[in-house]
Amino acid sequence: MLGYVARRLAMAVGTVLAAVVISFLLVHISDSTPGAVRLGPGATEAQIAAENEVLGWNRPLVVQFFDYLGDLVRGDLGTSLIDGRSIGADLADRVPVTASIALFATLLSGVVGVCIGVTAAVRGGRVSRFLMTGSGVALSLPAFWVGVLLVYVLAIQTGLFPATGYVEFATDPAGWATSLAIPVLTLTVGGAAIIARTANAGMREALAQEHIRTLRAMGTPEWRIRYVHALRFASLPVVSVLGIQFIALFGGSVIIENLFALPGLGQAGQFAAASSDIPALIGVVVVATVVVVITNLLLDLLVAALDPKVRTA
Repeated sequence: MLGYVARRLAMAVGTVLAAVVISFLLVHISDSTPGAVRLGPGATEAQIAAENEVLGWNRPLVVQFFDYLGDLVRGDLGTSLIDGRSIGADLADRVPVTASIALFATLLSGVVGVCIGVTAAVRGGRVSRFLMTGSGVALSLPAFWVGVLLVYVLAIQTGLFPATGYVEFATDPAGWATSLAIPVLTLTVGGAAIIARTANAGMREALAQEHIRTLRAMGTPEWRIRYVHALRFASLPVVSVLGIQFIALFGGSVIIENLFALPGLGQAGQFAAASSDIPALIGVVVVATVVVVITNLLLDLLVAALDPKVRTA
């Protein structure tokens, strides 16, 4: 197990380093320079060149990279070229917004999806066809359209939740929960459909296993067979999909954050790209990569704990 953990840690560090190198090189081969971004469109070529010199843009690329890597190791992501704010402090405020949406949507998707998938596998017949058809329909709905529909029903018609905006947890915990409700429900619709189909397939396969038939022949209660032995067998693909789903939601939150005016990481990345804020853009990439790598590492360890065969693969 220790060897497996060591290999995964080495891969995690290598992935983060590769993301830093790629993003750093992509930024440096672009047409924009930090001097031009900071001074704006009215600056002359001479002014831009002088500002680039001050910012160190003309230094050898290797020197710039290792200087930036050293700053990253110390936790310094630099300052924004647009307003001079600390990128690390700004992203530290934004990451909890995106992480909260992705985490709660993933957890709710898991609960709802597993209930639907297991019920469909256990009941079978018309119930199974109805539930699986419904999950197929939910899976085909665009998240943007689902969000607009939920805003109309839950915010405009009933007034249960606010349509847009974000309230910090420290300011008002209840307001924080209600401000995340519609975005989380929007992402849960498609996510629960994926989990339902995965859980249904896994549960059907589990119930057809030889050891399940042996347990029935031994007189084991049916509820224990279904919800202890079979469900544990079916949990492995569900856990894997949930981990992938969290990564997808965390990294693809731009549409939802813009739709609901949430100050998250996706919104920051879009603004940095649109304004050519080079340090902020690299900072968003690095932070997102670190979160994804940590999630993947925890997912690998959890899957290895559930399935010992994975450790020797």
